[in-house]
Amino acid sequence: MTLDERALRRLLWVAVALVALGVWFFVLRGADQPDDPVLGAPSTPAGYIPPGDPDRVPIDGFSEVAIAVEPADGEGLLAWCLLAAMDAAERSRGLMEVTDLQGYSGMAFVYGEEQANGFYMRNTPMPLSIAWIDRSGKVVSTADMAPCENRDDCPTYPPAGPYRLAVEVPQGQLDDLGITPGATVTVAGDCAPRPT
Repeated sequence: MTLDERALRRLLWVAVALVALGVWFFVLRGADQPDDPVLGAPSTPAGYIPPGDPDRVPIDGFSEVAIAVEPADGEGLLAWCLLAAMDAAERSRGLMEVTDLQGYSGMAFVYGEEQANGFYMRNTPMPLSIAWIDRSGKVVSTADMAPCENRDDCPTYPPAGPYRLAVEVPQGQLDDLGITPGATVTVAGDCAPRPT
């Protein structure tokens, strides 16, 4: 074996060792990541503190979710704890027969894909306002919705465009939550824990 062959062999061993070390660090670094990473998981804006009335009472069949609102006027981040309608059955039920939000600011209808369907108020006794939010967090449109008895001819309130999130609140309270045209609304994760 000549000197050039030995140098080449050493160079090859160094390259293999560096690749092995890189793979080892990649695996080690990957172990520090979440157990079940999700693409597009809720983002937590800077300055965000989980919201939630400590006296809120969950409504059977619904979870809860926090939203963060960057008002159109840029006057700081707002955060709210809402009831969450996450699947088709929960979204179909919505706030039907609900007369008291029990410490929640409203209800968030969260979708995995863009939607275009309207909302209606069948069997919903509380007057509501709704905001439809697109995939970038911008307000698509809003509407005030009147209660409707349990009948088939309740009016449908359509959005002005596709949305991924809809937020219903007691009528007239969207402004109080900062959810107005020009605001950015994002799902921000968990609400503050309730005392046990």
